[in-house]
Amino acid sequence: MAFVIDYWLFRADLVLEKGNINRRQFLKRATAVAAGSVAFPYYVPSSALGKAGSVAPSNRITVGWIGTGPQGNWVIGNFLSQKDARVVAVCDVKTSVRLAAQQRMDKHYQNRGCAAYNDFRELLARDDIDAVLIATPDHWHVLVALAAAEAGKDIYLEKPMGLSVAEDRALRDAVRRRGVIFQFGTQQRSDQQFHRACELVRNGRIGKLRAINVWCPASVRGWAMNLEPVPEGFDYDMWLGPAAYVPYSRDRCFGNSNVGNFWWYISNYALGFIAGWGVHPLDIALWGGGEQLAGPVEVEGTAVFPNDGECDTAVSWDLVCKYTSGVVINYIVVEVVPGDSPAPAKWQNRYGKTVTHGTAFEGSEGWILVDRTGIYAHPKSLLDSVIGPDEIGLYKSNNHVRNLLDCIKNRSQTVCGIDTAVRSDILCHVSDICTRLGRPLKWDPENERFINDEVANRMLNRSMRSPWHL
Repeated sequence: MAFVIDYWLFRADLVLEKGNINRRQFLKRATAVAAGSVAFPYYVPSSALGKAGSVAPSNRITVGWIGTGPQGNWVIGNFLSQKDARVVAVCDVKTSVRLAAQQRMDKHYQNRGCAAYNDFRELLARDDIDAVLIATPDHWHVLVALAAAEAGKDIYLEKPMGLSVAEDRALRDAVRRRGVIFQFGTQQRSDQQFHRACELVRNGRIGKLRAINVWCPASVRGWAMNLEPVPEGFDYDMWLGPAAYVPYSRDRCFGNSNVGNFWWYISNYALGFIAGWGVHPLDIALWGGGEQLAGPVEVEGTAVFPNDGECDTAVSWDLVCKYTSGVVINYIVVEVVPGDSPAPAKWQNRYGKTVTHGTAFEGSEGWILVDRTGIYAHPKSLLDSVIGPDEIGLYKSNNHVRNLLDCIKNRSQTVCGIDTAVRSDILCHVSDICTRLGRPLKWDPENERFINDEVANRMLNRSMRSPWHL
């Protein structure tokens, strides 16, 4: 029992340093815990001391996982592979997936120490959680991340960021004010082929940069939602959260194996794939373009939107973003059957291969295309070029989660921090607003507003269902 008391006194010192609780309160709790610890071991396991290849608790980053669906399950696997991170709590409004996530954590750590919550606010109230992975549906991203920042938690936020520019700006303000470490889920920044492509472009290997061609999958059409009772074990009101109330449909919330989650394509919950997928190749375009893409100054284009069914986000678009440097981003997606490339035929002919999404840099002396299958160039000799020590070297990360954990420890900027994330996300919003209005728009990047267009500026914010608000 002496070890139990000593351990909790040690924990008291750690917590008191953070100023979260006074010593009298902590000792009262510690005594209660010790008194009830009949089954608590009287020895110190080697794992608690950091022996046998483990990490001592004092060096471990404790993680809460909010949103335990497919994307969250994919990202959390990276956290589980890091020995100095430990997932101690999970949260989801769907009981079945929440419990499945909890069981996965218990199996991984070979204990039953992972807590499970329906309400993210309960998880964030825990003083013993250092960082959170947020992988909720898009319409919840910013509200959960705002609460996490205010609670002093470091953040890994899945993309895209928010449903409005106002949400993006609010989160940026909170992250800066609270000094939390932030990593955006644009994982391609930690992939070496994307890093390599952007360094080659930034160092002039394709000559003068003239244009960047970007494509990605589009949203799906229509779909009639069959209304039905809310199933037991699903907090539908919490799932809706800030979104307008509509009767429950399983397709809306759970999707199916053919198209994935239908909410991806419904504007109450997302911008559609103009942001949900597009933020990936657009982010790489901005990384490779560097200071030549300060803006955009003007955006123009059109899109096709479904006119029936629940899915109402763009199924194809043709956009041009013009910058003062003279460089343009051509953001074009064609509607195709599953399995085909959404890149227009002229790009497929030019590059010889295109997959579901990619970024192609066009210069005066050649081009470089990068996607998740590799990096390609014309002439091919561009790929043999060596970046010298006196040339531009971009931030290098080999693993998105590892980069976050390292930055949490030394309180430094991640490879995709809040300012970078907001910039990429805003480009998606500007593109979406332009296509919905169907007219050219001029953007003021310094004030983050459209110039002389109050109708467009009103679309930079969205109302939320009470009681939720920024």
